[in-house]
Amino acid sequence: MFISEITGSVPEDARGPLETKVYGELTRLGIEFERVDNDSISTMEECAEVGEVLGTDICKTILACTRNRSEYYLIIMPGDKRFDTKLVSHAVGSSRLSFASAEDMEELLGTAPGNASPVSVVNDAGGKVKAVVDKELADAEWIACNVGVNTTHIRMKSSDLIGKYMPAQGHEPMIIEL
Repeated sequence: MFISEITGSVPEDARGPLETKVYGELTRLGIEFERVDNDSISTMEECAEVGEVLGTDICKTILACTRNRSEYYLIIMPGDKRFDTKLVSHAVGSSRLSFASAEDMEELLGTAPGNASPVSVVNDAGGKVKAVVDKELADAEWIACNVGVNTTHIRMKSSDLIGKYMPAQGHEPMIIEL
């Protein structure tokens, strides 16, 4: 699989709307990041290869919702942890959660299934999605994720994501132990 060398700059070539918006916000907020471009990936095993290059694991990000679709949660957890709906539902104080639909992902985050990312909250201007971060990631020095597409990944300080980026988008993340 192709993985570019690490760079700390915004791409010079044209990117999609979400990716462009994410880089704009990172720049506006003065958040430093490292980036790699890679072949399209679709498994956590492939994410692990990208994570090796970036020097930290790629997080797993899941958009979940209640059965009646009245509440949405962006669950951000280590890539090697299993998503346990019962545990997560209990931790956030909600009825049993399930995966949100592709339509909901597009409408709320501007991304397709498999491409959810912590940084995609930039598209949730209405604040319909509650961000939930696993304590293990919140306590880690670094967090790595895609930028709303599976062909580019970034690494930044966890404290910058949780303490600067997400609040600037109107999302104060809930930290839970999974």
